[in-house]
Amino acid sequence: MTSKSLLTEDKRTKARNAAERRFKSYGVAAIAVAMMALAILLTSVIVKGIGAFSQTYVTIDITLPADRLDKEGNRDPAEMAKTTTIGYASVLRDGLIDTLAAAGIETEVSAKDIGDMISKEASATVRNRVLANPDLIGETVNFNLLADGRIDGFFKGRVTMETASRDQNVSPEQLVLAEQMAEVGIIETRINWAFLSLPDASDQRPEAAGLGVAILGSLYMMIVVLVLALPIAVAASIYLEEFAPKNRWTDIIEVNIANLAAVPSIVYGILGLAIFINFMEFNQSSPLVGGLVLTLMTLPTIIISTRAALKSVPPSIRDAALGVGASKMQSVFHHVLPLAAPGILTGTIIGLAQALGETAPLLLIGMVAFVRDYPQAFSDSAGLFGDPSTALPVQIYNWTQRSDPAFVERAQGAIIVLLVFLLIMNAAAIILRRKFERRW
Repeated sequence: MTSKSLLTEDKRTKARNAAERRFKSYGVAAIAVAMMALAILLTSVIVKGIGAFSQTYVTIDITLPADRLDKEGNRDPAEMAKTTTIGYASVLRDGLIDTLAAAGIETEVSAKDIGDMISKEASATVRNRVLANPDLIGETVNFNLLADGRIDGFFKGRVTMETASRDQNVSPEQLVLAEQMAEVGIIETRINWAFLSLPDASDQRPEAAGLGVAILGSLYMMIVVLVLALPIAVAASIYLEEFAPKNRWTDIIEVNIANLAAVPSIVYGILGLAIFINFMEFNQSSPLVGGLVLTLMTLPTIIISTRAALKSVPPSIRDAALGVGASKMQSVFHHVLPLAAPGILTGTIIGLAQALGETAPLLLIGMVAFVRDYPQAFSDSAGLFGDPSTALPVQIYNWTQRSDPAFVERAQGAIIVLLVFLLIMNAAAIILRRKFERRW
């Protein structure tokens, strides 16, 4: 009988090794496809949204006539406020016409169309500045004002001569004039830091829309979630893991916590609408209600991660503490909890990141409303975090529902901002865990 060498592969070994190689190749292919899809997604978002971080401005020397802006002549802001933005729009139009003439630009574009090249938000900007400083009346003042959304889109490649010929809001002649203005420096495109601070704008003013209210609303909600979810989740986890007896009731509680972590977020929105708004009569679309709803949604996630962190602490730590005379409470709070803190912190940050990106529950509590006023942390009328607000994911949803392509660009830019926040939070969780985690 011929003996086989252990180094010789038989048919079964060859088949098993081939299956292993195929499995590895499938795994590599799956990872490659996932990375490619992620790269395509991120590239698409960045390419379409990067334009939101730049903005086209028109530089105009405007003479502020007293006979049109201060008819009483007493420089009283209360009297001057009677002149609406419509009155200022004609002043801006005349200023732009004079600026074009001073630059030697001749055009057949009508005066109305020239005025339409400036954003409708510009009138409010000039009006607010004049009311803040009435001494500007009668002076010639240099203003950097927002260009109209279509003009801005032209310099970003979103609007072309061909599309302008079919657009009721802009004409090819206006685009030609805009090119001439850019050549002499009247129009320029620069970084738009105001995108991160300005409030939302109406459908007619996409170039003035910003994320200021949404960022502030999201910040307030995250504060509410952190203040409520962290202590409640940690306390519940410590009790279930360290003190609760192992019986049928604790088993039911643990199963329900696991089930709650898998409940669709919109269910929490329905619950928040029923309890916090309809029953408790909290202010609709307020960061307080949004934070409470997101707290309910985040609690199971933090509880599960906290219990896992507590389980990771070796039993010998508890036994050693008890052996030197510490009570059960002392062993948990003086020894186990500090060692589990990195895992608890990581789970909390991940839970907050999940809450930051939620949209469905916030839609149900009315945070989709158009809000221009910055919410206050505390106000006499609304209380703590009670002012109407919106949030980053809801603002993205809101902008995608509008017809103007400029709002779609704004939405893509907001997605970039949201992704940056999420990446920072997840990176912080990883760094903190690696820095403070102990391996046993």
